[in-house]
Amino acid sequence: MVNRMEAARRCLAEFSQEAHDLYLNRSVPYLDGPPEPLDFYRDWIGPNKPCIIRNALSHWPALSRWTTDYLRRAVGSKVVTVAVTPDGYADAVRGERFVLPEERQLPLAAVLDVLEGQVQTGSSVFYVQKQCSNLLEELPELVDDLETHLDWMSTALGKLPDAVNFWLGDSRAVTSMHKDHYENLYCVISGQKDFILLPPTDRPFIPYGRYQPAEYRQRDDGVFEVVDRSDSEKVPWIPLDPLRPDLQRYPQYRGARPLRCSVKAGEILYLPSLWFHHVQQSHGCTAVNFWYDMEYDIKYNYYQLLESLSDVTASVHHQGES
Repeated sequence: MVNRMEAARRCLAEFSQEAHDLYLNRSVPYLDGPPEPLDFYRDWIGPNKPCIIRNALSHWPALSRWTTDYLRRAVGSKVVTVAVTPDGYADAVRGERFVLPEERQLPLAAVLDVLEGQVQTGSSVFYVQKQCSNLLEELPELVDDLETHLDWMSTALGKLPDAVNFWLGDSRAVTSMHKDHYENLYCVISGQKDFILLPPTDRPFIPYGRYQPAEYRQRDDGVFEVVDRSDSEKVPWIPLDPLRPDLQRYPQYRGARPLRCSVKAGEILYLPSLWFHHVQQSHGCTAVNFWYDMEYDIKYNYYQLLESLSDVTASVHHQGES
């Protein structure tokens, strides 16, 4: 049994290596303008490969308008959902728990006060990162400054986005490594987003665990405590931090081949479905992203098989070590 599992692990490693050799890029390529829909589907969506698109947002008023002063005047009084954490890591593994942020309903002006240093919050990190189309739901006044979808992407996929999300945060705010079942267009309006990307074929090298859900709550004295969500099932999540990977604990990650890229104001990252990603940002960075639900086709079936094989071989490997 052990010999078979070792052979299976070797096959999975060779599978990933072949993907890198045959079709994956060694860095994230750039396109110099908005693509034709058919070309984009053929060259990027179909092959499930990321790219950065320049000069596709230059007609958006948001690129020049979304200064702090403008946001204060336009939507400063609007209440938005804000994630608050003690270290900037929302939706991340901490010890044996998957910890969600404390969510607060605050006027956007209050968030801007914190980001500009006019209000001190100690170690608290504020991040407007609520998804579920929070731009359309919470800040509809900003819609005229951009588009609610990008024609070439919607035409390529034959549908409109499922969500349009607004992001604004502290430079300490970090999105832990995870994957989504969406075709994602991530548009940076101001500042810069820094991504670490791993293709789905690197799944054999990415550790997963199941963790008790919990959430942060800040006490009156400013100290954060972690409170279990006792009525929730355990959550599968990646415990590894790619900024500081613990290779003693997760030696399989040595086989991963991450791509790093920076997306600057006016640029779009096409992040394909099922790609693992970790995100950092410059202070006060604003961004909007479009989520299009992926097609649950043969690629999805292949990925599910790969994930199952990766989980089984990792489980047997850990049992052998214990």
